[in-house]
Amino acid sequence: MMTAGSKRAIASALAVAGASLTCVAIAAQGGASGPLLAEQAFKNVQAPALKTISVDDFMLTMGIMTSSLGFDCADCHAGAGTDKVDWAADTPRKRTARRMVNMVQAINRDNFGGRQLVTCWTCHRNRDRPVATLTNFEILYGMPILESDDLIPASRPGMPTPDSIVDKYLQALGGVQRLSTMTSWAATGTSMGFGGFGGAGRVEIYVKAPDQRSTIIRFPDAPDRDASVRSFDGRRGWIKTPLSVLGEYQLSGSEFDGARLDAQLSFPGQMKQVLTNLRTLDPVTINGEGCDVVQGDSQRRTFATLFFEKSTGLLVRTIRFGPSPIGRIPTQIDYGDYRDVNGIRMPFRFTLSWLDGRDEVQLNQIQLNVPIAAVKFGRPTALESAR
Repeated sequence: MMTAGSKRAIASALAVAGASLTCVAIAAQGGASGPLLAEQAFKNVQAPALKTISVDDFMLTMGIMTSSLGFDCADCHAGAGTDKVDWAADTPRKRTARRMVNMVQAINRDNFGGRQLVTCWTCHRNRDRPVATLTNFEILYGMPILESDDLIPASRPGMPTPDSIVDKYLQALGGVQRLSTMTSWAATGTSMGFGGFGGAGRVEIYVKAPDQRSTIIRFPDAPDRDASVRSFDGRRGWIKTPLSVLGEYQLSGSEFDGARLDAQLSFPGQMKQVLTNLRTLDPVTINGEGCDVVQGDSQRRTFATLFFEKSTGLLVRTIRFGPSPIGRIPTQIDYGDYRDVNGIRMPFRFTLSWLDGRDEVQLNQIQLNVPIAAVKFGRPTALESAR
């Protein structure tokens, strides 16, 4: 029997959970007519808080539920993982989930002025049933596990200034003047999936200042498997995922804000402009290395926490947070294998982790200031047809 953790790992490794944790799609595009709302794209969405959110926010909200309970699609949706799935069918767990969504919203409304201080994670912590009684006294009398808050409103006393930490990072990359010469870059590499599952993809990344970016992953060893695409052209964004219910959809919620921020931070020299109200958090340790931590606000209600290695000044992790009706949605990017590219140090390895999936990418080439056609940042179907 698999543990809840192993079930989540395998579901993520298959790289389909991120787009198939939903009800059943009745419109798979969000294309020419623009972004879709959840109630337009899916059948049997009954929770009032979920009906009128964007499709991308709905998908991410499903990720909050599954990650909080240690579930995957099949735990709530009849026949998920088979060719006889009925996404719209009511099941006991789906009915319970609706009640929980309404309960959490009521708790926050009636006790905390509508602030999201209670979420699925608050009680469940990767279990389907919350722990009600202490049964392990090692937890009580052992070393406490201290988890930091996600949002910190002001700098911690006695910490270095956020500007000094960011300046050290920019200098470590090559200096502000050299970074200002970056206008575009293109990269190729390999997608390894999560633990080797769902990988063996051929990666292309295209980035153009100030805020355009696309990542395309093709699978030459699986000719029947469609490409995976995340694209943002500065005004519109899309996600296209193979083996999924929706297939391709346009962004307008948290994924839109995240895609824009990812594109902007692809040019590090813009960091102080795209992140405002910078504050310094308590230092942490990542992979045995001490890190300075800076947090800043992006547009709307998105914010990001950045982790800089003390010894080198280099950025080793970014976690961005976006809103949803039932809690904040984290997306984490880890960076490594920095190499010199025309006088600028750039990461050749990164791991993208979200609530229902993870992908590790190893780049083999980065080219700076190359011409990139506008179609590379457009709608995935148009991008693929232009090959």
